[in-house]
Amino acid sequence: MTSSERSISPDRPRRLLVAASGTGGHLFPALAIAERLTTQGSEKYPHWDIEWLGVRDRMETKLVGARYPIHYVPVSGLQGGAIGAVKAAIGLAASLWQCYRLAGKFDAVLTTGGYIAAPAILAARLRGLPTLLHESNALPGKVTRACGRWCKTLAVGFAEAADRLEVADRTEILHVGTPVRADFLSPIGLDLPVPDGVPLIAVMGGSQGAVAVNRIVRECLPAWFEAGAWVVHLTGENDPDAETIDHPQYISMPFYHNIAGLLQRATLAISRAGAGAIAELSVCGTPTILIPYPFAAEDHQFYNGEICVSAGAARMYRQADLSADRLATEVCGLLADPDALEKLRHGMKSLAVTDSVERLVSAIDTAIAG
Repeated sequence: MTSSERSISPDRPRRLLVAASGTGGHLFPALAIAERLTTQGSEKYPHWDIEWLGVRDRMETKLVGARYPIHYVPVSGLQGGAIGAVKAAIGLAASLWQCYRLAGKFDAVLTTGGYIAAPAILAARLRGLPTLLHESNALPGKVTRACGRWCKTLAVGFAEAADRLEVADRTEILHVGTPVRADFLSPIGLDLPVPDGVPLIAVMGGSQGAVAVNRIVRECLPAWFEAGAWVVHLTGENDPDAETIDHPQYISMPFYHNIAGLLQRATLAISRAGAGAIAELSVCGTPTILIPYPFAAEDHQFYNGEICVSAGAARMYRQADLSADRLATEVCGLLADPDALEKLRHGMKSLAVTDSVERLVSAIDTAIAG
């Protein structure tokens, strides 16, 4: 489809290819945008058709496959030394060819970064399609830094990320926050048997879970139970010690569908420092203890957490420096100090961008129209 063909029939559905893969941090913001466009449209274009670009055996297989048509490409990260690099190069070339053939029927490409963004951005550039890249982390990823200059719009979740980017003059950088699903933006109940009025600690290890955090938390439970707290512990699906604790104040599950209700109800959260989690925590105003994932690419979760600490929104601890005694004491101290919790709550709310979806939808409109 040529640019002139794309400009015909302004009332026809706009077609958007979304390239988002791997973790909840990449997928959930993209899903929030896709849901908004397909259910409400945008200011300029009322009708949208969304298709997805993903990788087999990743989260999108379950989260996206039933909602939008999904196309799989063999792109992968650079792991495994020289052999891994060769495989990655072959996968990138094959993915670029598939993306190029696919992109011809779309009006624009939206990607949330990660290695799947590379072939999507390159194919869109070859096709002359406007591309919008959303980078949620405070430290932009390698693909964002390498390919962002070829995008029409580069949207950032944290304003600080813009200072770490070098882009072409034609690329517009916008601070839009990180989109959250619509249920985070209005009060929603908690459908768990937690009594009203009791302190509630929500433990989240991110979309993949966090075995190391889970083990520390389980050692802390007796102290927290004695303090009167209830604990909702989202363990992830790969926790070898799951279901080893039986206590009336403890609810453990691999995943919970109603994160919005949980964070709105929680007195305190213990979380990794992924950008998506921080966006959800900030919109809900949940006081938080952050434990950045120590093996995140380029330690980017630590940079996300630094922004929260600077805003007075969270306490942060390196996993290697955190003992169960230290975490148990920190949590009990906060539960006994309403003023400290209120300061953290106020700090979290100061980071919230509640209209992130609208900002990104407007940017997509502008990119297509311009």
